[in-house]
Amino acid sequence: MSGKRALVIVDVQNDFCEGGSLAVAGGAAVASAITEYLASPHRPRYAAVVATADRHVDPGTHFSESPDFVDSWPPHCVVGTPGTEFHPDLDLSSVQAVFGKGAFAAAYSGFEGSSEDGDTLSDWLQDHGIDAVDVVGIATDHCVRATAMDAVREGFDTRVLLDYTAAVSPETVRTALGAMQDVGVTLVGSSAVPMPRRPAGRPRSGR
Repeated sequence: MSGKRALVIVDVQNDFCEGGSLAVAGGAAVASAITEYLASPHRPRYAAVVATADRHVDPGTHFSESPDFVDSWPPHCVVGTPGTEFHPDLDLSSVQAVFGKGAFAAAYSGFEGSSEDGDTLSDWLQDHGIDAVDVVGIATDHCVRATAMDAVREGFDTRVLLDYTAAVSPETVRTALGAMQDVGVTLVGSSAVPMPRRPAGRPRSGR
């Protein structure tokens, strides 16, 4: 049994929600769902709640005018723009620290970030006696995956609460879920993924 567990909210920012420059379907719903979860009397009692955020200044090849959506992406979460702010439906009142990442290079894991005081996420959690984490946020198949896998590597008992995440695509989320399980992440619930588009003119299946 773990001693103290923290909730890590990953990148629930405007640019990753509907209307943002790198929107994930269901992002706004995840913001609302996390807020409802935090208000629920039935959730675990967390010793700490923290958040991570992309805060890009000039991340080099992470931004591209012709992105491949694997290693390069359209500009997003640029410091000083509304896109870097947390979604307004996310209640931040219980968040004790925010860990910004990716200023001058690509960064997917919250464990690559630091707080305003210069603490890394790992150091901050350890200093607060945390030995287990629940991870939620956006996107399941990218920054949630990277954060959860790094949490295991840093020695934390790690769960991803998939009902409070949103994924980019069915293909990449399947790979991500397998990768997380392979390193010992416990998956709880199911991830929201966009439905594949049906080609125009193709009849719906009657089954």
